Amino acid sequence: MTKWLVAGASGMVGRSIVRIARNQGISEIVEVTSKTCDLRDPNKTRQLLLDTKPDVVIDAAAKVGGILANSSEPVEFMINNIQIQTNLFSASHEADVSRVVFLSSSCVYPKHAQQPIKESSLLTGPLEETNSAYAIAKISGMRLVQAYRQQYRRNWVSVMPTNLYGIFDNFSITSSHVLPALIRKFYDAKVKNENQVTLWGTGKPQRELMEVDDFARALTLVISEYDDEETINIGVGKDQTIREIAQIIKDVVGFDGEIVWDESKPDGTPRKLLDISKLENLGFKPELTLKEGVTKTYNWFLTQVNAKNPDLRL
Repeated sequence: MTKWLVAGASGMVGRSIVRIARNQGISEIVEVTSKTCDLRDPNKTRQLLLDTKPDVVIDAAAKVGGILANSSEPVEFMINNIQIQTNLFSASHEADVSRVVFLSSSCVYPKHAQQPIKESSLLTGPLEETNSAYAIAKISGMRLVQAYRQQYRRNWVSVMPTNLYGIFDNFSITSSHVLPALIRKFYDAKVKNENQVTLWGTGKPQRELMEVDDFARALTLVISEYDDEETINIGVGKDQTIREIAQIIKDVVGFDGEIVWDESKPDGTPRKLLDISKLENLGFKPELTLKEGVTKTYNWFLTQVNAKNPDLRL
């Protein structure tokens, strides 16, 4: 029987991977969180892998955040992520793990990459400055996966998720990504009976957004069907402007006020649409539209607010 180890199992992505894997018949899953093992510690990570001896290791563990968090803590974003992935790969190699899947990030692609972005665009231009520390850490992880393939013939792969959202997301105004931050902003404004919501930037950048369970379904397909040195993009193959996304969220939340754009704040990368030809060739199609995914996420958000869940990170 195949045993999986999911690092970062308490996060939004890790929880989804565990949930979808169990639904697909993977019953033996080692769920690793920061409380059960500090993956920044090489000795603890090594012992974890030698004790559990998994067949598949999925590295969904990372220090993540939005533009503000990345801009204010570049040292922590770089050091913590490099430590986690380096220790996990080294321990997996020593434990003779046959399949390691590393979750990178679409922010590693050049700021002005040709759209839609092919996997071959990596390192062909400058990065977006606001999250370059995180991106460089992820690029080092991808290169390390390739090195293990080349030097030790490991069937390890890197995947490139687009922007993910869903249940168990981080809804903090200061550290969350764009979609949960927008849900939180519109919800707060609605509850306070405010007549407007102010959002960063111009609203013109375009973003591809993927519901996290759709991502997990794509990932399980990649684990069984994909084995190549080059990373593989995971996304939905379409994007929308931040303005359009904000309007969808505004409608789902039911906020009746006005949206005001603060153009003194940064926009971030102008566009990030992934070319998902490789994924589509494996037979993948997303199940949810953006509005369906936002509705699912917002309904979950409301249950957590009503339950006064401290893990919601409000």
